[in-house]
Amino acid sequence: MTNDRQPNPLERPLEGHTVLITGAAGDIGRATAQVCRDAGAELLLADVHEAVHGVADELSGDGSPVATTVFDVTDEDAVTAALRSWANDGLMADRLFNNAGYQGDFANIIDQRSADVRRVLDINVVGVFNVLTAFSRILIEAGRPGVVVNTASMAHGGPPNMAAYGASKAAVVALTKTAAKDLAPMNIRVNSVSPAFIGPGAMWDRQVQLQAETPSQYFADTETEVADQMIGSVPMRRYGSLQEVAQAVLFLLSDQSSYITGFDLHVSGGAL
Repeated sequence: MTNDRQPNPLERPLEGHTVLITGAAGDIGRATAQVCRDAGAELLLADVHEAVHGVADELSGDGSPVATTVFDVTDEDAVTAALRSWANDGLMADRLFNNAGYQGDFANIIDQRSADVRRVLDINVVGVFNVLTAFSRILIEAGRPGVVVNTASMAHGGPPNMAAYGASKAAVVALTKTAAKDLAPMNIRVNSVSPAFIGPGAMWDRQVQLQAETPSQYFADTETEVADQMIGSVPMRRYGSLQEVAQAVLFLLSDQSSYITGFDLHVSGGAL
């Protein structure tokens, strides 16, 4: 007896698609890779750190391999070479989670180092641009549709002591809106996701610690108090989970959002 049951797109909405995830060794990248895998996607994982290979090993438990590469998103030639090499080997991503990023130093704006500001903007803006354009060019040449989700942040609203990071994420939102317009005729949708306070994990711990260490009228000087102040600023009175961010990304990557482009989805518990 044969099984004629058709795949349910609501159960496995990325079945038949290949997702490229940058920053895949980080907390959000790793969680999203697992969610996309569970949704039926083939995965291509990239990071600047060799730890990305370990993430692939974790996700390959079912016997289906996960491809990985190491590159710096700020190196345009390296990004293009990696994506073209994969495409030439028959591994052409049609979905992109453009997630690599860097928080940078925490300091009052008058104390920020211009070198660190340049690094934040180079990774978070130029890096996002490099991956988005390399991915899009390959799809356009192949005549295939695609979807991009860029990682922005609720920091685009201007948090204290994070001038470079906030500016970079505002730029990501603007870049997303322009890319959505420019790529719509090529049938490539572009959206962004803006998480607020997300935990537990390295980024939450780092933000709490550094805000406590940085003199400010906005936060206390102990990590416990800072954590309480952050959570107190969220209408839902909790931080979001990595899984909740990953599910938002999944929605934007899937055809369930097929008429959405140029949109920034807030995963913020109501925080603005």
